[in-house]
Amino acid sequence: MVWPPEPIRTERLVLRESETGDRAVFIELLTSPEVHTYLGGPRPRDELEREMPGTPERWPGSFVVDLDGAMIGQILLRRATGHRRPAAAGKADLGYLFLPRAWGFGYAAEACAAALGWLASALPGEPVVLTTQTANVGSMRLAAKLGFSEVERFEAWGAEQWLGMRSPVTPSG
Repeated sequence: MVWPPEPIRTERLVLRESETGDRAVFIELLTSPEVHTYLGGPRPRDELEREMPGTPERWPGSFVVDLDGAMIGQILLRRATGHRRPAAAGKADLGYLFLPRAWGFGYAAEACAAALGWLASALPGEPVVLTTQTANVGSMRLAAKLGFSEVERFEAWGAEQWLGMRSPVTPSG
């Protein structure tokens, strides 16, 4: 797979590789109590300020979600290694973080669909998994909208988790 790909453009968004100017937004995402309500809590700002490189998250599968020239979130597509659930092991794992001010506008659905489309063309036939807390109603709705079906529910990190899988799209014959 070639990385980074050309920026992926949707009707309103651009999915691109991170740039130096995105660092402050990455820190905002990772320190936000709202963003991390279902993710184990925010990271300490002083720790991130010390540890985060000038150009953060530059690795295959990490897309910055850009709206009108400004970062509003991140899409992560990475191999599920060391996953708690055998059904997810070795599969592509979709994750996403968006700033609270970007919630409720359909940006996550638009960006995730674009990233999943890119993955389907880069790795045809690749199944994708997504894990979220069942209490995260918005994330559960998004998973359904993106075509993820429940594989199992399990207890982890003190809460019920939901594991869904999106089977690869196959051309109809």
